[in-house]
Amino acid sequence: MLKLLSSSHKTPTLNPHKPLLFLSRLLTQFSHLPSDYDPPFSPTSKPQTPKNITTQNADPKKDPTHQPLKSDLPFDFSYSYSEIPSAEPISFRESPKFSPFGPGRLDRKWTGTAAPAQQEPDLNQLAEQRKRVLGDPLTEEEVAELVERYRHSDCSRQINLGKGGVTHNMLDDIHNHWKRAEAVRIKCLGVPTLDMDNVCFHLEDKSGGAIIYRHINVLILYRGRNYDPKNRPVIPVMLWKPYPPIYPKLVKNVADGLTFEETKELRNRGLNSLPIMKLTRNGVYVNVVESVKEAFMTEEVVRLDCTHVGTSDCKRIGAKLRDLVPCIPILFKDEQIILWRGKQDHEQDSQVQ
Repeated sequence: MLKLLSSSHKTPTLNPHKPLLFLSRLLTQFSHLPSDYDPPFSPTSKPQTPKNITTQNADPKKDPTHQPLKSDLPFDFSYSYSEIPSAEPISFRESPKFSPFGPGRLDRKWTGTAAPAQQEPDLNQLAEQRKRVLGDPLTEEEVAELVERYRHSDCSRQINLGKGGVTHNMLDDIHNHWKRAEAVRIKCLGVPTLDMDNVCFHLEDKSGGAIIYRHINVLILYRGRNYDPKNRPVIPVMLWKPYPPIYPKLVKNVADGLTFEETKELRNRGLNSLPIMKLTRNGVYVNVVESVKEAFMTEEVVRLDCTHVGTSDCKRIGAKLRDLVPCIPILFKDEQIILWRGKQDHEQDSQVQ
């Protein structure tokens, strides 16, 4: 025990002739040591009092004071607004009772694809309110100043728009940026860039802002002169991404208006033809629709090389091209998209000739 004492508390040498004096000096030195001195162990820390854990994720049904969140936004809430398939779902992968907003947290019922608004919106009142927030139109000098400030790739006020398109939680991100900035830069990539007009429409319609700059896949969304961050709309956040429902089959075994042999012959012709263009993963597809339309002027079947794009994105691209061109997808194989311009267009071309 004597060896464990620190150097500042040296024990005096033992004198057999004066045992009482030695004992009194030893007790005096120990009296100057701290009360928690316990060699060879380190001083024990004081037990921490447990903090009050907030029951944020607790079941709201067990809390009698909890009230479902109410939002006055006039549109139906869905995971994505710009990437909604035109076809109605035929089945669901999970029960519609599992709302992505959490159990009992929203006063809207989840249908499996959307949470409908409680009442029909007054379009005239909404237009007046939006016009009041936007204020007077920006001058050319003001637009040029905002564009120069937010158009660069190193802009700190940027939101990336991916294959999900204009999602519900993106609206909350936009308003969070608008707290401290007049505008936000939005960079679009992937499947939504096939139809940039649709993306711009939903951004303005759901956020209430105005797009003051558009260059290929880069947008600048302006909040308005009279925007007040303290009076921003209530946007309930989705706690998880809902499972997408099951939609009808995109490619039929036999194309409409053709026999099985004719469909098979068109598929083989498309696979053996040269691709009109090659798409990259999460690329910019703003020119794809026009390229397909131009190819259909001379060809009945065209092929898009989508190597490394992914099977799910290939089907998304084919579904969008079906509505935008329009055309008929007849095959998805080895990340290759085969499109047929349709029998009606072919007959019209033959009549013109």
